[in-house]
Formats: sequence, structure tokens, C-alpha cells
Amino acid sequence: MKSSPIILESIPTPNSKFADKVWEVVAQIHKGETLTYKQVAEKAGRPRAFRAVGSILKHNYNPNIPCHRVIRSDGKLGEYNRGVELKEKRLREEGAIL
Repeated sequence: MKSSPIILESIPTPNSKFADKVWEVVAQIHKGETLTYKQVAEKAGRPRAFRAVGSILKHNYNPNIPCHRVIRSDGKLGEYNRGVELKEKRLREEGAIL
């Protein structure tokens, strides 16, 4: 049985056009505000790619892209590449969570 080749262009990577759009969307989230991974995916043009958004953001080490402001749809904070404790602290300092 012959298998189909994997088309790598369809998988969002930190250097893809979709990733660039994700960075752009997240960079526009103001202090005191949050967006969900799903909202970021929608604004980036791929509404069902919310898990890809998380994968892209875990590679963010640019301080100008406030990925700590992206949370889960259920209101939980979600992951953060610098630790969820720091994510919570930063969101509290910004007034995004109480």
C-alpha cells in the first residue's frame, strides 16, 4: 500500500505566513486585555487552528509579542514558555485578571 506524502506547507511553523499573522495579532493585544487561542486563530484567518496558535506561541521569546495575554477559552490561563506562574503574575499586574 502506497502512502501519501506529507505536505509540510500545511503545517504551521514559527516561520510560516500563519505564524506571522499570529505574531501580528498577539502584538496588538493591549495591557489589561486578553484573547483566547481561538480568537487569535480567528483573527489570523484560520478559526480552527487554535492548537497551532499555542504551538506557535510556545516559540515566542520576543518581548514585543505579549503571548502571556493569550488564554484558553474556558478561562484557564493555559501554558506559557516562561512558566504559568509568571503568566499569572504578569496578567495580574496588568489588571487582566483579579
